[in-house]
Amino acid sequence: MSSRPSPQVIEEDGLQDNCKTVGTHLLLELSKLRDKFEIVGDVRGKGLMIGVEMVTDKKTRRPFPAENMNVIWEQCKEHGLLLGKGGLYNNVFRIKPPMCIRKEDADFTVAVLDAAITKYLDEANK
Repeated sequence: MSSRPSPQVIEEDGLQDNCKTVGTHLLLELSKLRDKFEIVGDVRGKGLMIGVEMVTDKKTRRPFPAENMNVIWEQCKEHGLLLGKGGLYNNVFRIKPPMCIRKEDADFTVAVLDAAITKYLDEANK
């Protein structure tokens, strides 16, 4: 049995429209983290496939170290947010939620990632 929704379900439930609407909302909210934190280098994606690139410095775009990525990733996991990691230097958080995601879920994603980055930076600056 496939875990993918059938084309009929996608159309009946308006899942493609949901991906566009919630994906745009999620991209806009994650972009605020790029503006807030020096270590968030870029936010990119289309629909619900989104990447949050982590860097040590926005000007040099030097990749964020994998061990530091793991600290933030674990914090997210502890709060119930599962993210993938990827990119050439393993410094991109991959966000690929199901097509039925709601705006409230997107807001939760941003809030948890914001809190995890804030905690990481607070600990690093001690």
